[in-house]
Amino acid sequence: MKYIDEYRDAALVHKALAELRRIVTRPWVLMEICGGQTHAIMRYGLDQLLPPEIELVHGPGCPVCVTPLAQIDKALAIATRPGVIFTSYGDMLRVPGSHHDLFAVRAAGGDVRVVYSPLDAVRLAQENPDKQVVFFAIGFETTAPANAMSVLQASRLGLPNFSVLVSQVCVPPAMHAILGSPHNRVQGFLAAGHVCAVMGYWEYPPLAQQYQVPIVVTGFEPVDILQGILQTVRQLESGQATAENAYARAVTLAGNQPAQAVIRQVFQTCDRQWRGIGMIPQSGWCLRPEFAAFDAEQRFDVSAIQPNESPICIAGLILQGLKKPHECPAFGRECTPTTPLGATMVSGEGACAAYYRYRRDT
Repeated sequence: MKYIDEYRDAALVHKALAELRRIVTRPWVLMEICGGQTHAIMRYGLDQLLPPEIELVHGPGCPVCVTPLAQIDKALAIATRPGVIFTSYGDMLRVPGSHHDLFAVRAAGGDVRVVYSPLDAVRLAQENPDKQVVFFAIGFETTAPANAMSVLQASRLGLPNFSVLVSQVCVPPAMHAILGSPHNRVQGFLAAGHVCAVMGYWEYPPLAQQYQVPIVVTGFEPVDILQGILQTVRQLESGQATAENAYARAVTLAGNQPAQAVIRQVFQTCDRQWRGIGMIPQSGWCLRPEFAAFDAEQRFDVSAIQPNESPICIAGLILQGLKKPHECPAFGRECTPTTPLGATMVSGEGACAAYYRYRRDT
């Protein structure tokens, strides 16, 4: 397909690999921040084609995976209420809470529905005025404009039966947390192209300078990913640490200004808990006070719910790039896509799911 096949061109892949082999002189640890990139790397076997000096570790760039267990438990509590239509993207239905998941709620009679846009949930609220319609508003900067627009639309329509359970998080603060950790191994970042398509990459030059770590905005096809790796390694080998854009066909420095304006209109920054990682200050968004009437957490009074984490799941270490999925003693045994202990095994962008699907056990 035009505009896709050219970024899967085998000759270009081998050309980039040959250049990497030519310039690399020492071991480097790079983190791809996005779960979509992780799956592409596993799918095309790029991790196995790279020079042995280059190690890829997988970051917290899966929005389903980093949604805290407490938020999952709140979603489950709301979804079991009578008179509630609970809506979510499909990935969330298999994510385990402390005791069960949204599929189990639906099997027990709860009205849990998969939607493809938060505006679908707004329409359901219009069509079902006698029901409370809740949308699980998770994600990074990529989903924030549409989630914010659903609140604006519900406000304009005067829908008292629509609310959102918000778990919006932002990528740069997570990168700060990783780089500032005393256990950090990451020497270069492949930044998530779709996040930067919305937000731009103006936040990254100060981050690269502060930690002296190159950051390269990268796409999702094999040629994109290898170009991002190549530009990162070139910087590392030459002692540079700047932010570069290797995804210029989709990303600009300033990003999508109208989308950012919608986000600012509905959301404000706040501290957020990240599953397996902990609290990261000012790493997320919550509703502004003027939209508090659409906050499902307040409407259903579920803020006091306490989660019960699995004692053997190491998803937090995987999301920080400190462990690989196959290093978890439960991987492929107690934890599989049908019996998951954590979200990283069931999400379409989860690292454990990628390793399981593409048979990486070493």
